[in-house]
Amino acid sequence: MPRAHLLVVDDEPSILTTLQKALTLEGYGVDVAGGIKVAEEKLKKRTYDLCLFDVMLPDGDGVELLQRMRAGKGDTPVIMMSGHATIDTAVRAVRVGALNFLEKPLNTDALLIAVETALRLTRAEAEARDLRRAAGTTGELVGESPAMKKLVEQIGRAAKSAASVLVTGERGTGKELVARAIHTMSPRARGPLEKLNCAALPSELIESELFGHEAGAFTGATKQRRGKFERASGGTLFLDEVGDMPLPMQAKLLRVLQEREIERVGGSETIAIDVRVVAATNRDLVAAQGSGGFRPDLYDRLNVLPLAIPPLRAHREDVPLLARHFLELAAQSNDRRDMRLEDDAMAVLASYSWPGNVRELKNLIERLVILTPDDAIHAEDVRNCLPGVTAAKAAGLYRPGVPFRVLVEEAERVILQESLAHHGGQMAATARALDLERSHLYKKARALGLRGDAKDEGDKADDES
Repeated sequence: MPRAHLLVVDDEPSILTTLQKALTLEGYGVDVAGGIKVAEEKLKKRTYDLCLFDVMLPDGDGVELLQRMRAGKGDTPVIMMSGHATIDTAVRAVRVGALNFLEKPLNTDALLIAVETALRLTRAEAEARDLRRAAGTTGELVGESPAMKKLVEQIGRAAKSAASVLVTGERGTGKELVARAIHTMSPRARGPLEKLNCAALPSELIESELFGHEAGAFTGATKQRRGKFERASGGTLFLDEVGDMPLPMQAKLLRVLQEREIERVGGSETIAIDVRVVAATNRDLVAAQGSGGFRPDLYDRLNVLPLAIPPLRAHREDVPLLARHFLELAAQSNDRRDMRLEDDAMAVLASYSWPGNVRELKNLIERLVILTPDDAIHAEDVRNCLPGVTAAKAAGLYRPGVPFRVLVEEAERVILQESLAHHGGQMAATARALDLERSHLYKKARALGLRGDAKDEGDKADDES
């Protein structure tokens, strides 16, 4: 499979032949055009990774061709070439959006370096855009609990392998972030990371998104388009909500994973792929197999390395760390840098069951930053933004399906947190108010991941000696 698809536009046949040969030998797919009209026809039929335009063409100006591309929202990187270069022409080309400007006669080595540099820059910019879009979720792997440490360790081991990974977890646990971490830590990190949400597209469009299509393959397919598998070549393809993939597409995906090759919709060419697949779901795929909703053979192909993300309620001791992290992010983005979470607010956060997991916590913190009029966020502010906390307390502590041990631990954590908040974090005062031995309170607080005022440390040492 070509490293990238290039379009070279020049009116000199000898130059087109030379460039096509040199670039093809380097592993690129190369199309050529002798003028603007032919170039625009080719640009309508397919998407290119990079274009090389001569400035002076028989039917127009190469800079104007670039200008029309940009006006049509085309963002394909372009290198300009000219044997009659002037500073004004080069400046005009760069202002319009050219990445580079090469003078003729062309030096082959310099050309190849310019092409590789342009492609690397484009990939880096795309990754930067992805990172900016994902910036709001980077806190999802924050945590010092044993559960989170185990997850990070598993991600590291999975990243070193080339095997398929199946990430499971409830909604809002950060499955996409885990997939990104696996890719970033893997030998494929320099390659692209492509993503497809299998639940967000109509079934008839998933095949085209995954495998691409040829011009005329269906109504609206005006030009050739590469799919996610081709664009992820040398990198990773993340299939989110794979449990919602229609059964006919499951069969086609299975064949691709077995054969490591695809065919575009409407095409007959077999294209080899080099892609590592990471899939994710919040569904029980074992149960789905029993009901006929998911193919067992596809499950076996995807589940080579299973990776389960724990729900937030299973590592509740990370809530304060996560809450402070999200508070910092939300305060910066909303220009409220003096915001702080008071102890009584933190106690309410830690007592909540978080059915929406880390995403729900992140959204709540941002809501609090926006809606709380003062800089200090208190328990009442949290309850106002999260009425389920009050409702849960009014309905009692029991929740069907939750073990007694977990319910008791939750109740103890709430009591101790609210007591500590009431007494300003003073462990000694809290122990007296609760009629507990201070040593017992220290041990219980440590077990629940709570901390009191640092001024009590000397007393703690005396009690434990």
